[in-house]
Amino acid sequence: MYRTLDDFKTAWGYESESTLKVLRALTDQSLGQAVGPGGRTLGRLAWHVVGAVAEMGEHMGLEVPGARDTDPQPSLAEMVRQYESASARFIEAVTTRWTDAMLLERIPMYGEQWPRGGALTALVMHQAHHRGQMTVLMRQAGLKVPGIYGPAAEEWAAMNMPVQP
Repeated sequence: MYRTLDDFKTAWGYESESTLKVLRALTDQSLGQAVGPGGRTLGRLAWHVVGAVAEMGEHMGLEVPGARDTDPQPSLAEMVRQYESASARFIEAVTTRWTDAMLLERIPMYGEQWPRGGALTALVMHQAHHRGQMTVLMRQAGLKVPGIYGPAAEEWAAMNMPVQP
């Protein structure tokens, strides 16, 4: 759980750039890739991640303008644009409307009471969770997966390092 806005701002910078790396590695053709019949597609997961920024921000009382994942899924280029916008607006809202002291205050989130700092952690972890799902679908779609918390297989190979099984 975040206890200072500076810590969150640093983490959000890395995590939002990581999400953008994944989104930018997609192709319009790959958006229909699903793990199996009835499963979420790569496009659906991407759009869910984009929409969650404004949706969770709203639950946090921040009223961040942006798309919702219930909106019709747009093109990949529009998803990237929407994510960039929502991410910038979210960090601006948090850092101008909240203080460090407020991060321990409890707010209503999904029928429970969460500390504000915990809600920020949940948003970051939500993105990381879905990025992981997306990378599996990216591999199935034949896309190059960007390294996030370390090199991806292609990056190991580019460094002339043995690919870790």
